[in-house]
Amino acid sequence: MTSSIPAIGTRTADGATLQAVFLDLDGTLVDTEGFWWEAEAEVFAGLGHILDDAHREVVVGGPMSRSANYLIQVTGVDISLPELSVLLNAAFLARIRRGVPLMPGARRLLAELAAHEVPTALVSASHRAIVDQMLHSLGPEHFRLTLAGDDLVRTKPHPDPYLTAAARLGAAPERCAVVEDTLTGVTAGEAAGCPVVAVPSVTPIPAAVGRTVVRSLEEVDLPFLRSLITESRGGVH
Repeated sequence: MTSSIPAIGTRTADGATLQAVFLDLDGTLVDTEGFWWEAEAEVFAGLGHILDDAHREVVVGGPMSRSANYLIQVTGVDISLPELSVLLNAAFLARIRRGVPLMPGARRLLAELAAHEVPTALVSASHRAIVDQMLHSLGPEHFRLTLAGDDLVRTKPHPDPYLTAAARLGAAPERCAVVEDTLTGVTAGEAAGCPVVAVPSVTPIPAAVGRTVVRSLEEVDLPFLRSLITESRGGVH
C-alpha cells in the first residue's frame, strides 16, 4: 500500500518539511533480536557458560562492544573483547545467511518511502558485514545511506550515528524522523535532536516528551512521519 500524499519536497502549511527518515535495523526492520541472543548463548555455551535469560534484556539493542563486555564481566569467561566479537559475529552471520524475517509493516513502509523518493538511511549498531548481509533481505535500493556500528568511533546510545546520517544527507536533524525499537536507539535519536518513533520489540519503552510510541510498523506511514515534523514536540504521544 502506498499513500497518495505529495512528494517529499512539498511543504505543509506551517512550512515544515520532512527531510529524511532514519531506520534502525535489528528489531525494527528485521526480526533478528532472537537471532542475536541465540548466537550469544551458543558462543558462551561453547566457552563453558550457560547464559541466564535475565541477561537478555540488558544486552538487547546495544552495540556489540557493550553487550560483549557485559557478558564477559557477568560470566568471567577468559576471552578478550576482539576475540569474542569475532565469534559472535560469525555465529550471527551463519543464521542470517539463510534469510531474515521482516517485521510486520517493514516492507510496505520501505516501498512507500521509496515511491515518494524520501531520503532514507539505515542506521545500525551492528557491524558492517552484518548490515551488508541483511541488505539482501531488505533491498539496498531502499536506502540512500547505510551506517554500521563500526563505521563510527561512537555508536548508539551516542547521537553520532544520527548526526552523521543527517549531515551526509544534507538534512537538519530536527527535520529527520527516527524509527527505533530499543531505548538505546531511542536515546541516540533524541540526543541528536530528531523526533523519534519507538516501536518496542523485546523490552518496553516508556512514553516521553518528544517521543511517539507505537505497537508496530503497521501504524507508521509517510503521513504519520510527516506529522512528527509539523506537530509540536512538546507533548507525549
